Amino acid sequence: MKYYNQKELKLCEALIKQALKEDIGSGDKSSELLIDKNNLSNAVILIKENGVIAGIEIFKKVFQILDKKIKIKFSIEEGSLVKKNEIVGKISGNTRNILKGERVALNILQRMSGIASQVHLLNEKLKNKNIKLLDTRKTTPNFRIFEKLAVKIGGGENHRTGLYDMILIKDNHIEAAGGIEKTMQILEKNRGKRELKVEIEVKSLFEMMVVCSLGNGIVDRVMLDNFHINDVKKAVTINNNMFEIEISGGINASNINKYSKIRGIDFISIGALTHSVRSMDISLDFL
Repeated sequence: MKYYNQKELKLCEALIKQALKEDIGSGDKSSELLIDKNNLSNAVILIKENGVIAGIEIFKKVFQILDKKIKIKFSIEEGSLVKKNEIVGKISGNTRNILKGERVALNILQRMSGIASQVHLLNEKLKNKNIKLLDTRKTTPNFRIFEKLAVKIGGGENHRTGLYDMILIKDNHIEAAGGIEKTMQILEKNRGKRELKVEIEVKSLFEMMVVCSLGNGIVDRVMLDNFHINDVKKAVTINNNMFEIEISGGINASNINKYSKIRGIDFISIGALTHSVRSMDISLDFL
């Protein structure tokens, strides 16, 4: 379980319980009507399209919460490449309890696998291991932990978790503070007070030059927001390895390869990794 730590698993467990409560409510009326409470069944987890599997441990956790007697065995590990029509796991146990957990377990597994598959695809097109793909805070409310885990499993890295674990100064902060130069003055004034990494978003080469002239020792990373690729090249030259460089905005599978040979880019952040990804098609089929 190299992708998971105990704190994350505890949070996942609480969210899974809430999801089960939402789905089951007062009971699975269909199964209660048709299936004896002591009935046992076997089922398989079937992959229905090529991609990367992510969320195996979460899938297992759903059924552990419902019924510890349910047995689940996967033949692959988190982050494995999978193919259409591949059977990757088996599940056996009380029929009613398997049916109670089926939808929640599959929803999470499908969503996480869709995200992991997209991260893998973009890395394959980028072909530069020195540039790390990052997620953003553009996540599904109350589902962020699962989506960010999926990014890691797919071969990407997590940006900040929320508003509390990194200082990211965006365009609205800069406008509210009175402009880029005023913002840098405030950062300088609070130089000794910061405890977190500081990143600042710039929207033009002028702002980039201001940050480079005033940001030494107070800024760690600069985000180039919606820069044309020619301006990205100019910005990394201006930066001259002073700060980490992150680029963001409008980058997708069709154009990401254009950035692979630009020296000086450390990160590419893509909101679509979590806000626009289609879930992978996976089914749980009873035998």
